[in-house]
Amino acid sequence: MRLKICAVGRLRAGPEAELIGDYLKRFERSGRALGLGPVEVAEVEDRKGGGMAAEARLLERQVPAGAAICTLDERGARMSSPEFAEKLAALRDQGRAELVFVIGGADGIDPDFRGRADFSLSLGRMVWPHMLARVMLSEQIYRAVTILAGSPYHRA
Repeated sequence: MRLKICAVGRLRAGPEAELIGDYLKRFERSGRALGLGPVEVAEVEDRKGGGMAAEARLLERQVPAGAAICTLDERGARMSSPEFAEKLAALRDQGRAELVFVIGGADGIDPDFRGRADFSLSLGRMVWPHMLARVMLSEQIYRAVTILAGSPYHRA
């Protein structure tokens, strides 16, 4: 199952970009043997300032037909790392070809678009800067693969 991270905003060079690159590279090395990967990152930017609805239209264009959609949202499910790994494995085992993670803009994700998601994931009750949310998601994607592979990276 291929993975895609679709996010509003551009990631600039810096520590966040380095961390994301490192985690996704590690994921791709480990994930292939488990039928997971590669990961693609797509960034969109609403230059006209149309708000959540305009961002949703840009994000929707990045979602391939038939892909499972996971929105990152503070109202989403709070999963443990093993539960998240199980969710990825279940989607893969159901024959889903692609899973798209959607990170909205500063105001969040348009409610209509969020309502079409297969599931929503919360990174906790706190609100995180978008770049840190990308880092945390990338690390959890990598951690999921290590859990599924039985690697000692995850020490629960």
